[in-house]
Amino acid sequence: MERLPYRATKAAAIYDGVHQLPVVALVENIRSLYNVGAFFRTADAAGLRKLYLCGITGRPPQSGIHKTALGAEASVPWEYAADPVAQAAALRAEGCEIAAIETSVRSVDLFDWEPAFPVCVVFGNEVDGISPELSALADTHVRIPMFGIKYSLNVATAGGVVIYELLRKYRVLGNREHRPSMLGPYEDFPGDT
Repeated sequence: MERLPYRATKAAAIYDGVHQLPVVALVENIRSLYNVGAFFRTADAAGLRKLYLCGITGRPPQSGIHKTALGAEASVPWEYAADPVAQAAALRAEGCEIAAIETSVRSVDLFDWEPAFPVCVVFGNEVDGISPELSALADTHVRIPMFGIKYSLNVATAGGVVIYELLRKYRVLGNREHRPSMLGPYEDFPGDT
């Protein structure tokens, strides 16, 4: 079967001018290099501005990351931050909404959330979630609806769900406001150095 890149299809016309999503992801203490690689792959596909790899989260170059990222680790800007709380605070000071993707009692449903772009989405450890200090710093807690016996998704899967919902919300916002120029690159996005 011959494959056609999405950008070459008629359906992609609605995304003309979208070069970069005004979203960064901060991942805290992700144990699996395969999950880290999947975040790189999703970040590349959705046009995330940057990935912040924090705490014990693995960093490129590592074969486990490359195996799932398939080279996206070379195309997505990323930065290591030993202290995720300090990094999130710096992003907030620069104008980002800090959104913890977590199953807390104060979480809003992903599909009801009205993000204030630019956004920093925070994902935590596969078992323990986001640290209490980082959770307390978040402006918003967001929950993915779950109807099975498990109360959470794999962290990389959750990343894909949330990031693509943010892309959808951003596209709708751009269409509603009739501001195509808003969809262009953000040269002075918070967190850029």
